[in-house]
Amino acid sequence: MEKKEHIISILVYNKPDVLARIAGVLGGKGYNIESLCVNTTMQYEISKIIMTTIGTKETINRIEGQLRRLVDVIQVDDLTNVESIHRELILVRLNLTADKKEQIKKAIDTNKWKVIVNADTYIILEITGDQSQIGFALARLEPLGIADISRTGIIALNLEN
Repeated sequence: MEKKEHIISILVYNKPDVLARIAGVLGGKGYNIESLCVNTTMQYEISKIIMTTIGTKETINRIEGQLRRLVDVIQVDDLTNVESIHRELILVRLNLTADKKEQIKKAIDTNKWKVIVNADTYIILEITGDQSQIGFALARLEPLGIADISRTGIIALNLEN
C-alpha cells in the first residue's frame, strides 16, 4: 500500500495533559507526527488539534482507532480525502546583502509576500498558502539566503458541516 501524508482533525476536551497522552499513544506505537497545531475552538472547553502524519490507509485507520479510545477525545476525522482547506504559515528571515537585495525585492513584489520587518540588514516575510505554495516560496527564497524560518505546520478546515 502507498504511504502518503494524512491530515487528521481531532476535537478534544481542553484539559491538561491531553496532548501529551495523544503524543504518547502515537509515539508508543511507533507513529511519527509530522506537524501539529493546537488551539481552542469557539467553545473554550474544546480544543482542535490538526495533526499530519505519513502512512498507509491501514496505518491511518489504526491511528484513528487509537485516538478514539482516549478518554478526552471527542471526534477524529481524516481530512485528507474530503473537501477541506489546508494552509500553512511561515515566517522567513533573509539577510539583506548588497548583491541579493534587488532579487529579494523582486521576489517579494512578484509573489505579493507580506513584509513584517524591513530592517537595514535583514527582512522578515510572512507567507501563507497550501503545501505547494509554501514549497515554491522556500525553493524561490533558498538561493537568496534564508537565515531562519518558523513554520506553523498545516492547519485545515472541513468545508462541510
